[in-house]
Amino acid sequence: MLDDRGILSSRSLTDLRGRYHNDDHRRYSYGDNITPDFLERAIQKAKETLNGPKPPPPFIPSFEQLRIARRDRDAEINSRLRGQPLPDFLSPEDDAEVSRHLKKRGVIAKVARLQVTDADLSRLIPGTWLNDEIINFYGQLILERSEAHPKSKAVINGARSEKSTILNVHYFNSFFFEKLAREGYEKARLAKWTKKFDLFSKDVALLPINHGNSHWTAATINFRRRRIESFDSMGVWRQDVFDLLREYVELEHLNKKDRPFDWTDWVDYCPRDTPRQENGYDCGVFTCQFLEALSRGMDSPFNFTQRNMTFLRRRMILEIMRTELLGGT
Repeated sequence: MLDDRGILSSRSLTDLRGRYHNDDHRRYSYGDNITPDFLERAIQKAKETLNGPKPPPPFIPSFEQLRIARRDRDAEINSRLRGQPLPDFLSPEDDAEVSRHLKKRGVIAKVARLQVTDADLSRLIPGTWLNDEIINFYGQLILERSEAHPKSKAVINGARSEKSTILNVHYFNSFFFEKLAREGYEKARLAKWTKKFDLFSKDVALLPINHGNSHWTAATINFRRRRIESFDSMGVWRQDVFDLLREYVELEHLNKKDRPFDWTDWVDYCPRDTPRQENGYDCGVFTCQFLEALSRGMDSPFNFTQRNMTFLRRRMILEIMRTELLGGT
């Protein structure tokens, strides 16, 4: 039926219009109803609050805490930016510098006990295979960057910091795996290769591997992630690499620590999304870039592809001549 406002109503609905009409149901502030007993309780409660424990002072970070927070924020930003695509070309100034370097003759760059000649540097011209000299020179630059980085060796609360974008790495030159494969740990006297440092204190051990003098790949002993890793720009699963590196780690641990290595949770890792080469001569450049990216904690996906190889070859020439890596910090 319709009520006096013309609204259809139901007999099952309750009319609430007059239920709370009188003043007995109003909400009151304390007003005139405050009693002495109420005031006494309120005063006592205020006294208890004043005499109770004081609230902690507001947190004001120190300059060092602010510096660390900014550093960690920048590291996170850098880690995200590393996934950005690479440019296609060097700047005009850098490209002109590369062209000048390619005209030099003789020994044109040195780092540690390694050197690069003009013949070696010409291997970075597109369409050419890289040799051991270029691979190992580049690996030495990776190693020196790690050793020079202020946080690469940092230990915080008993553990190495995970905030640094540069890992604490060791680089084994291209002859290490060859000796391991041909002669074995004992005969090749590989224990001497690590007599001046503790391999097991590193985040990652980096290795370039030459397969049959026809193809370069990268491998790691990744203590940080508990993996033996293989990165092949041809997409091949390298079981021999996994087996030999596991054998090496076991024998090295027995030699240096006098007990078997704990392989709990370790896996063999060969990601399917590893960038692939589309020709027969860029494997060395891929290998160098795998190792450089791995030294910064990146594993996969990498931020380069076949289309970046000409740019990366030119940049590697610049890095070798300046003896400084430009690909990441």
